[in-house]
Amino acid sequence: MSTFGSPGPLPSSKPVPPQRGSFPLDHDGECKNVMMSYLSCIKKVKGVNEGECRMLAKSYLACRMDRNLMARDEFKNLGFKDETPAKQGGGGGEAGVKGELHW
Repeated sequence: MSTFGSPGPLPSSKPVPPQRGSFPLDHDGECKNVMMSYLSCIKKVKGVNEGECRMLAKSYLACRMDRNLMARDEFKNLGFKDETPAKQGGGGGEAGVKGELHW
């Protein structure tokens, strides 16, 4: 029996897993307050990467790690740099642009 009008076999693609694996959703809303604070901060600054919003994002990730909603990791591996050397630097370092991401 033929399949009249069929385009033939379609190429299949394999799904790619996330880089850090899967993690449970926050169904119980354990970190919802921090998440909502972060989202309102981002809305307030119109998406600019402000220090206050970065600290809220860091707090949200810490909340998720504390409640085993994601694997514990160092913040430097999650895109946050250590703030102490920049404050000690004084005068000769890199002058960043406000809202600039540092990777």
